[in-house]
Amino acid sequence: MFLSDSKTLTTPRGTFTYRNAGRGAPLVMIHGWPESSYSWEHVSRHLAAGFKIIAPDLRGLGDSERAVGEEHYHKAELAQDVISMLDALGIQQFQLIGHDWGGIVAQEMALAIPERVTRLGIMNIAVINNLNGNMEVVKKVRSTGGASYWYQHFQQAPGMAEAMIPGNEEVWLRYFMRGAEHPIPEDSIAEYVRMYSIPGTPAAAANYYRTFNSDAKRWATLSDHVWPMPSIYIYGNRDHVIIPEYLNHIEGCFEDIQVVQVKAGHFLHEEKPEEVAGYINGFFEPALAVK
Repeated sequence: MFLSDSKTLTTPRGTFTYRNAGRGAPLVMIHGWPESSYSWEHVSRHLAAGFKIIAPDLRGLGDSERAVGEEHYHKAELAQDVISMLDALGIQQFQLIGHDWGGIVAQEMALAIPERVTRLGIMNIAVINNLNGNMEVVKKVRSTGGASYWYQHFQQAPGMAEAMIPGNEEVWLRYFMRGAEHPIPEDSIAEYVRMYSIPGTPAAAANYYRTFNSDAKRWATLSDHVWPMPSIYIYGNRDHVIIPEYLNHIEGCFEDIQVVQVKAGHFLHEEKPEEVAGYINGFFEPALAVK
């Protein structure tokens, strides 16, 4: 299946865009940074029949609105944006997968409305209730200097992203969108360059990082939480930012968790879409019959 062009949806929380495809069991797919819903385009071509794909553009990215102010970019707020979209679309129960910041938003959604999320997938991002593993990451990063994380500090610096990225969008994005095993598709890069060129995007995208410290303080209170729904963690094991220590102790964070590894970098679903789609097809449950 192929994802549609963006559609616009206005909810009480704002105006957002999304892509969709197929019919059957709802599967919500949430992108990360610096991507949009288009990040699922190549994966969608290998998904089994029986899924109704809903891929939203998160606030500040894709073609969704660029709200001004950091308060809109706390991950629990972004989760409420997506929930409001699903409410407007009449989607009650659904399966859910997210990559990078989209994996955090997916977790926030599963925390807010666990009765509606029947299965949960996370790709190359921290598990927010894994306090022990995440602390081991912090220790490892501090011991090695953390050079790979420079872009996060850059974006957290007031005004820097807004001043330095406009006019340099392609250079900025190509630095990150490099596959460890296979190149990122050129059509994907072109779409993200287009998106990042929309006025307000550098500031909106930077706000994902500027809100991180306060988000992390709240996540540190979730160490007793256990995800009740069947879950899968799909990990691109050539990632230089989401390092293997993020996987430590995650078994204790879920009632039922599968962990699978892909020989790929951070953007594993863009590098190896067919392999990632195979894991999605094997874990998530399509409708048995689609009329």
